[in-house]
Amino acid sequence: MLRTERESRRRPADHPFVLVSQPSQFDPTRAPGGQQVLWAYCHVPLGSDANMAPRITAQLEAAAPGFRDVVLEQHVRTARGLQRQNPALVGGDLSGGTMDVLGSVRRPRGSTNPWWLQSKGLYLVSSATPPGPSVHGMGGYLGAKTMLSHEFGIR
Repeated sequence: MLRTERESRRRPADHPFVLVSQPSQFDPTRAPGGQQVLWAYCHVPLGSDANMAPRITAQLEAAAPGFRDVVLEQHVRTARGLQRQNPALVGGDLSGGTMDVLGSVRRPRGSTNPWWLQSKGLYLVSSATPPGPSVHGMGGYLGAKTMLSHEFGIR
């Protein structure tokens, strides 16, 4: 997996590490009656226009023979397509831009208090703020602490 992830920074991997979710298993309103929805993605270089559906399907087929035969429809989004759809997804990155050391310090702006937008009552509490994406809820928690301190003097 590590080799594949490193490879995916330079070029689309031949055998990508695939992340899969089946949301209709837990929320039946996400699929027509009697059917299921499968959502899958893999990492690609920023700004890539590679259609990874055939490679993802091959990986799923290897793990679950016959998978390809039950797919009724596919919807593909490339990294570049994701950015066109939502400019905040820089390069198609679902976390809003590269999460390296520099990206962590600069997001969303260079500041010791990135949650406060330096105007009364304006705070940013999304995954764009530290500690960043995949630390679910912490951007909101830290933004709320900042707001309580600035607006009400509560520490």
